[in-house]
Amino acid sequence: MMKKATTYIHAGMEPDPSTGAIMTPIYQTSTYVQEAPATHKGYEYARSQNPTRTALESALAAIENGKFGLAFSSGVAATDAVIKLLEPGDEVICANDMYGGTYRLFTKVFEKFGIQFKFTDTTNAENVKAALSAKTKLIWLETPTNPLMNISDIAAIAAISKAAGCLLCVDNTFASPALQNPLDLGADLVMHSATKYLSGHSDVIQGALVMNSSDLREKLYFIQKSCGAVPGPMDCFLVLRGIKTLGLRMKAHCENGKAIASWLRNHPKVGKVYWPGFEDHPNHTIAKKQMSDFGGMLSFELKNDSMEAAKKVLSSTHLFSLAESLGGVESLINHPSSMTHASIPRAERIRNGLQDGLIRLSVGIEDADDLIEDLEHAIG
Repeated sequence: MMKKATTYIHAGMEPDPSTGAIMTPIYQTSTYVQEAPATHKGYEYARSQNPTRTALESALAAIENGKFGLAFSSGVAATDAVIKLLEPGDEVICANDMYGGTYRLFTKVFEKFGIQFKFTDTTNAENVKAALSAKTKLIWLETPTNPLMNISDIAAIAAISKAAGCLLCVDNTFASPALQNPLDLGADLVMHSATKYLSGHSDVIQGALVMNSSDLREKLYFIQKSCGAVPGPMDCFLVLRGIKTLGLRMKAHCENGKAIASWLRNHPKVGKVYWPGFEDHPNHTIAKKQMSDFGGMLSFELKNDSMEAAKKVLSSTHLFSLAESLGGVESLINHPSSMTHASIPRAERIRNGLQDGLIRLSVGIEDADDLIEDLEHAIG
């Protein structure tokens, strides 16, 4: 088996058979000429198949140590496809700290079709076991979670899901395949917002699913083809290009994340810092076991935990751009309560520990000293 650094460069890549081009061409076509009715070269219509997307899907499988990859038009579209495996009356156990767009999809779209969602503290696997019922068909994890950086034990929860006969899907967006491989730990499915670390350059919207089961792949491919939430060939090309530098970028994200988390923790005006690399993080031992490093995502609260104080910081940075999303080479600063998680009712956010003054950072790959100076200026 190739080492990760080699896999990122070569996964899914074959020289173009017609020209020898080393980079996968952007097959900007909607249809394909057939030799005779139903006799073709594996491609019929671009919603169903596209050679650029095929290359990307092979790469996605390889970097997650899976057998099959599927690319979607966004991370939410990939999540949507997984939930479409279910039927009315089925139940999903999911983390009580999650991306607001996932929460919105679950509660505002799928609940009205009779699918029930049990929001659970998944940081303790026993809570997941206690939430199981005969109707449970899927466990949905984020680890680390967005935005509180909670950690769930993938292997322990995979054992629970297998004993119960239900699927386990892990949103691996915050860690990326460079730091964590849920399929190796027993998960059935891995989901990515490929917009983030896989692309790495804030220039594409895309989602991905990776799995080992051929049956699961066929079911999800049918949904992908039938519902049509597929990425265009240019987007696939961009993610393929981004994957080539994933290993190098993640090393820099991790180094900068550690430096800034440690600096924030020692700042007199900063209260709690949420980062799984701290030894006193509630599930640090699990994070250390299932991750090779701790990433560039972190959140923090000011000691003066007011919206006004938080807004001052959010509006005073120069290198940290105030924007949604994460995982790009540039650093971003975000206010979850009013931005990425605004769709979650405030009472529920507070109950789960997401305070109004929480600030989330996506630490980029700039020089760490410059980023710290930027935060020092903003925090004062």
